[in-house]
Amino acid sequence: MSEARRSVSTRDGVSLSVRHDGDGPTVVLFIHGWMVSGAVWDSVLPAIDRAGRTLLVPDLRGTGESDKPSGPYTLERYASDLVAVLDAFGARDAVIVGHSMGGQLALYLAAHAPARVRAVLALCPVPPSGMALPPDAAGLFRNSGADRDKQGTILGLACKSLSDAEKTRLLDDAAKVSVPCIQGAFDAWTGGGFDDKLSMAIAPTVVLATEDPFLPPAFLREAVVNRLARGRLATLPGAGHYPQCERPAECAAVIETFLGAAG
Repeated sequence: MSEARRSVSTRDGVSLSVRHDGDGPTVVLFIHGWMVSGAVWDSVLPAIDRAGRTLLVPDLRGTGESDKPSGPYTLERYASDLVAVLDAFGARDAVIVGHSMGGQLALYLAAHAPARVRAVLALCPVPPSGMALPPDAAGLFRNSGADRDKQGTILGLACKSLSDAEKTRLLDDAAKVSVPCIQGAFDAWTGGGFDDKLSMAIAPTVVLATEDPFLPPAFLREAVVNRLARGRLATLPGAGHYPQCERPAECAAVIETFLGAAG
């Protein structure tokens, strides 16, 4: 990705680092999930066509090259930050590609700011209702900040076909995520809390399901797709929770097909 990097200021003065590439009229916003930054998209971005598009890849607060405040880390604050990114680039609306918590945030924006969302591709999204984990798993996840061994265990549980090189890359990226962000964002995505607003999401939405042990296809169909006015389910076999890292070529093809249909 031959991108530039720009700082965007949020309503509460946090500086977000946003990579951008292309200058086309269709804005594509890539939203990463928990425990990583926008770098999680790096294995698929080279295959995405820039013609007629502007790609925006922010590091959410607390991650990557962005500021790392003590808080707040809530879905509402993240959504406000993402609107600030769109505003900074003069984007009236965007096609959104979101992963995990980023998929949940894409749905949050579609439900709360429908005029800003043209279409959504949600990869293994956390449902709007949130997602309760068993106590031992919740403890592992929430207390994994600045702990490479615990984060490696989480990737081992979540992934089906992650190469050693990609695992190292993700763990190096996770090391840049602040402990308050790990904890606060975990509370945010597990809590969810906007299931009753999902009927407001009118953008066409594709939910990509994999062999994710936490978010299997049948669960995502019931918890997300069936609650959307214009939702459909697609599947990508052979990958776990990080399809863009586990099956980058196949995942990039899914993204490109989606973007072509979204216009």
